[in-house]
Parts: sequence; C-alpha cells; structure tokens
Amino acid sequence: MFVKICGLSTAAAVQAAVDGGADALGFVFAESVRRVRPYDAAVLCRDVPAEIVRVAVMRHPRETEWAEVRDVFRPDWLQTDADDLEALDLGPACVALPVFRNAEVSARADWPSPLLFEGSSSGSGQTADWQKAAAIAGRADLILAGGLSVANAAAAIATVAPWGVDVSSGVESSPGTKDPEMIIDFIARARAAERN
Repeated sequence: MFVKICGLSTAAAVQAAVDGGADALGFVFAESVRRVRPYDAAVLCRDVPAEIVRVAVMRHPRETEWAEVRDVFRPDWLQTDADDLEALDLGPACVALPVFRNAEVSARADWPSPLLFEGSSSGSGQTADWQKAAAIAGRADLILAGGLSVANAAAAIATVAPWGVDVSSGVESSPGTKDPEMIIDFIARARAAERN
C-alpha cells in the first residue's frame, strides 16, 4: 500500500510522516491554508530519505509557477489536473500524477497510471465516490484521496482496493495544522488494512 501524506508544512509533520513509514510527502503550492513556498518545502525535505517521493501539489499552475517549483523544490512527482499536465514541461526526472474527480469519471477505457482520484473539490475534505474509484482501481495504479481519515481508512481500502491512499485534512487538529500522532496512526491503519 502506497501511503501519501499531503499538505505538509512543518518539520514536525514531515518527521512524523517519515517515522510512520509514509511512501510520499505532498506539499501544496496552490491556493490553500496548507500552501508553502518552494524554498520552504525544499528545506523541509532536506533530511528526508531519498526513497520517499516528494510530490508538488498544484492546480492550474502557470508555466512560470511550475518552473519555480520544479527548479527550487525539485519534486519527484507533479500532482495536478490531467489537462494541466499537457501544457507543462515536467523535465526528465518528474513523474506526472494526474488528478481525477467524482464528476469527471466517464466511460473512458484507458486510464493513466498512476493517477489520483478524489472528491469533487480538491483540498476540501470531500469524500471521493468509492464505487467509481473501485471501478478504476482494477485498471490503473489509483491513489485514493478525498475525505480519508483514521476512522475510515480501513473501510475505504476494503471497498476500493486502491494501489495507494492519500490523506491531508483527515490528519489535522485544525485546518492546515497536521497532528503528528494522527499521521502515524493513519499510516499504521492503512498498512493493517492492506494486510487484512
């Protein structure tokens, strides 16, 4: 189970994600209470082990905005809307993580892999449609996001059988403030659900 902790903005939250065994750390560069500057994200990742994926999370970025994130933060992955990715130069080392939402699912036969599937509005904590996600999960490496928390992680994994899970607001004590204990608990529950 690939586990991504998103919306990180403090050293304590990053350390909790690393200590808990997260596979990926997400840093938000779009308009949000979780927004960080590229330089600050780079500093937060300075001592993060190389095998942990660093994800830049954006939404409709201009080429200049993406270029700053790419050149200063140097992410392993860029997470943004699928349409955005067509217009951006990711460079040779960055993997595209296209975002799809509940309302955007159609009868398409092909899905990019990996992809992130979430609720109707990014960063809002809205729960994704698990049935729609499950239908895609059998055909692509789907990372399930949107409304996940310690309380529902096991049920989401059992229902969707995703390749990975992504949590942000579900491990916060208040909007934008990550709780290190909740981060560690979420990762542990996701791993346990995978074993079960």
